[in-house]
Amino acid sequence: MIAERLQIFAKRMDKLNKHIKALDEYKALIDQMLKRQNIYNPQIFENLAVQDKAVLDAYLKRFSSVQDFLGAKIWSMMFGFVGIPAKAMTEVLYHAVKEGILDSLENWIEIREIRNELAHDYPDELEDALRDLQFCVDRYDALKAYYDNTLAFCAKHKVLK
Repeated sequence: MIAERLQIFAKRMDKLNKHIKALDEYKALIDQMLKRQNIYNPQIFENLAVQDKAVLDAYLKRFSSVQDFLGAKIWSMMFGFVGIPAKAMTEVLYHAVKEGILDSLENWIEIREIRNELAHDYPDELEDALRDLQFCVDRYDALKAYYDNTLAFCAKHKVLK
């Protein structure tokens, strides 16, 4: 039973690693775009090439996937392996903060709320959408730190080999 759960966890981590790798690549492309122009300016955004807009869209999808994967698929299982009871999301997030994986619950929730606005609400105002996009791009380092902290927790507790 434990071996089976570890195998499932390893597959989830592999998938998470792929999401992170893609997110890293999209972030590098966005950084290149930002060196050329302010893509958060509505007039400039409107005139971006379709492939540049596709990169931004792909970044947001991977950003969402990483956050969803960490919160819903990785942490509760990871905590279970080390004897930390965390089934409900509130418990999972509490322990993620307590174990130093998250810097704060407020930051995690703020990231989730903003990216949900972009993913589900499609703001009518382009300026609002671009502000939310910039927020998610600016939170890349925070999300990457949550991922790195997760890997460190797994290594410390020998969850993965």
